[in-house]
Amino acid sequence: MISLSLAGCGSTKYDMAYQLNSDVSSFQLVSISNQETVEPFAADLCVAAEDVSASGVNLTDIGAAALFDTKNLETLYAYHVNEQIHPASLTKIMTALVALKYGSTDQVLTASENVVITESGAQLCGLEPGDQMTLDQALHILLLYSANDAAVLIAEGISGSVEEFVALMNEEARAIGATNCNFVNPNGLTEEGHYVTAYDLYLIFQEALQYDLFNEIIQMTSYNTVYTDSSGNDKSIEMETTNLYLKGVYDMPANITVIGGKTGTTNAAGHCLILLSRSSSGTPYISVIMKDTSREQLYADMTELLGLIK
Repeated sequence: MISLSLAGCGSTKYDMAYQLNSDVSSFQLVSISNQETVEPFAADLCVAAEDVSASGVNLTDIGAAALFDTKNLETLYAYHVNEQIHPASLTKIMTALVALKYGSTDQVLTASENVVITESGAQLCGLEPGDQMTLDQALHILLLYSANDAAVLIAEGISGSVEEFVALMNEEARAIGATNCNFVNPNGLTEEGHYVTAYDLYLIFQEALQYDLFNEIIQMTSYNTVYTDSSGNDKSIEMETTNLYLKGVYDMPANITVIGGKTGTTNAAGHCLILLSRSSSGTPYISVIMKDTSREQLYADMTELLGLIK
């Protein structure tokens, strides 16, 4: 994959085959001036170039699954982690990451006509043209309630248009090594050419966890806020998390604490879930399941996957 050729005393040329649609996500190199040393892109990452099996876990009736020990940099389980699959609302993690990097949480966003989404079954918070709220409010609604109209509000508020924002999503994804994904919209509603791998989701999720506000929101169980309509009148909204571990609908595995995460569901993507969890000793883990058959099966499979944590 890498060829090194000397072009004079103290000068080293680093050539690396690079394809956006490679079999696995990219491994980049950083050259240190005047030294013939390199730093692997994945030096502080879990790596999963192929399936990794585990005794007692057989999650084959799904699209993909993985469990990563992010402290010891170990991949404990991996199934089809480099398959390109529609991610549904797990897309919104990338949306939040771009918004947190390029936006200001106190900036005021104004809804355009594009927040009116008519797709059947689409999760909406009920935004109307002219409504205004801060980016902070919109991010809470995006991640906690998974509102698709909030994603459009954020995209247009940050970049001026959904198209420009999506281009930035793809640019930022590639910058962190998530090269096997392609975003077409900021909310994850079904569109051709919109896909992510489970491994790329791990990379994106881990990057988003570097932001305190993201960490705060994904741990919340409910959120209430007040924003304004086009006439300046107050509009209130109350919502609960879509994470059924945090709501107490499903029990967490013994000795495991689910810190938070993101859900996603569409007909095309099936049922999806990515989580940050901690063991009783405090070790952090990222787990992801994509394209499961039902909500009940998703949580049963995730519980089985988290059961690998000792």
